[in-house]
Amino acid sequence: MLVPPPRPAPPLHVVLADEGFRLFFPLAALYAALWPFQWVLAFGLDLPLARATPPGLWHAHEMIFGAYGAALLGFITTAIPEWTDTERLRGRRLYVLAGLWGVGRLVGFLGADALNMVGALADAAWLSLLAAYVVWASWVKRTDRLLAFLYWIGGLLACLVVVRYGFHVEDAALAQWALHCAGFVFLGLLGVALARITVPVTNMVLDPSEETSPFRPHPGRVTLAPGLVAVMLAGEVLGFSPQVTGFLAIAAGAAFMDRAGEAFVGREAFRTEIMALAGSAVLAGAGLLVLGAARLGAPVAETTALHLSLMGGLGMGVLMVLSIAGLLHSGRPLGFPLLTRIGFALLVVAVALRVLPDLDVIPHLPGPLYGGAAIVWAAAFLLWLRDYWPFVSSLERP
Repeated sequence: MLVPPPRPAPPLHVVLADEGFRLFFPLAALYAALWPFQWVLAFGLDLPLARATPPGLWHAHEMIFGAYGAALLGFITTAIPEWTDTERLRGRRLYVLAGLWGVGRLVGFLGADALNMVGALADAAWLSLLAAYVVWASWVKRTDRLLAFLYWIGGLLACLVVVRYGFHVEDAALAQWALHCAGFVFLGLLGVALARITVPVTNMVLDPSEETSPFRPHPGRVTLAPGLVAVMLAGEVLGFSPQVTGFLAIAAGAAFMDRAGEAFVGREAFRTEIMALAGSAVLAGAGLLVLGAARLGAPVAETTALHLSLMGGLGMGVLMVLSIAGLLHSGRPLGFPLLTRIGFALLVVAVALRVLPDLDVIPHLPGPLYGGAAIVWAAAFLLWLRDYWPFVSSLERP
């Protein structure tokens, strides 16, 4: 009997557009690795096309709306079809989102002030389409379970508009404030994502058969952290004093620390999957606590606190989402590959190299300022990409 020849594998552009995580997770990892590397080591904390906008603001913008934005695109377009049992975005629709995101990055990578409005329109377009997708899925399934994501995506869009307006009118103070608010919005999204991810992941670790659900957190923890971040953000928008927003930041930081307590599930707490979830909450919470202390008069710069929360907490949260969703949605069992586990350790080292010298705990490394942190940070995401590229670039399941 003749055996039919094996069907040829689909081309790469078809595979990458089959589901959101396949396209956007590699983009997020590459951009997260390359942007700080080129900003610190290639251009010496400067940008060749930046004229009116301080390069540091471009740096914050590109990490929030560039690297973390791609991770958000991949997470939302992958998770919502699973949660709502609706048709997933694929093919041309994913490439339209990626193209709009890419236009924004072409402007931001070198800090092209002259093309600010082009980048602004592109970034506003993909955020608007992402919000519209959440609305569509909610309407089709007549559910309000996705409204939290719609709230935070809408907040991110509002922050983007203010940031880009600040760039346009050369108001660095306004742009910086809006970028801080955008970072807080992403911390709110992190809180929502942790609430959605921690329970099923912890149960899979405790019972790989998935026949039982031994882990059931207190219901009050589900929305505590994002809820208090929303209160803190409201204080920022309403113009409360630094002392008041400092106390609100401490409250939000404590809520993230409380979420980290969910990691105490016995010896399985030492699994990288559990430690990554807890580590993300701890770093985000620690940064907010330091931010609150700084606003109450402690001798520490707010920039240091923000890096602890946004580079540490959000960075680990993004790497955690890339790792967990990358495994489960490619049909693989939970369990991070070796290079990815090393990547998590390197990310913590990178945060320490960035933050601890500012706190006079360790000296700066020799060479370019923050060069060591940029190299180690880039290595963390590139190691993830090395592990996961075979998974995301193939439709074959084990």
